[in-house]
Amino acid sequence: MKWAGYAGLGVLGVLAGVAGSLVQGGWFPLGLLLALGGAAGLFWGGALVTRSRLGAGAPAGGWAVAVLALTVTRPQGDFIFAAGAASYLFLLGGMALAVACATLAPADRPLFAVPEPRSRS
Repeated sequence: MKWAGYAGLGVLGVLAGVAGSLVQGGWFPLGLLLALGGAAGLFWGGALVTRSRLGAGAPAGGWAVAVLALTVTRPQGDFIFAAGAASYLFLLGGMALAVACATLAPADRPLFAVPEPRSRS
């Protein structure tokens, strides 16, 4: 059951990658920020839900597969969805966000844990 959740996060990552590729190319520069914000939210949300680094890595892997497949150059020399630097900013920015979310993923402790005050007796 646990692996089904990771597979679901991977599918969501693929969908976010396809949607982000369309948005960042269509509404530059605000579309780029929107696409990166959506990807960051998915990566961080996966890490919070699963309480693991793999929770951030599963959607990031699906996202990377989709984005790399859509930014590959065709024999004609142009991109599938967007030609220009915005595609590379989306690709590299999303990868940086994935690494940051996986690095900062919470482990066993609650996210905003406050230690219990010790009594002075």
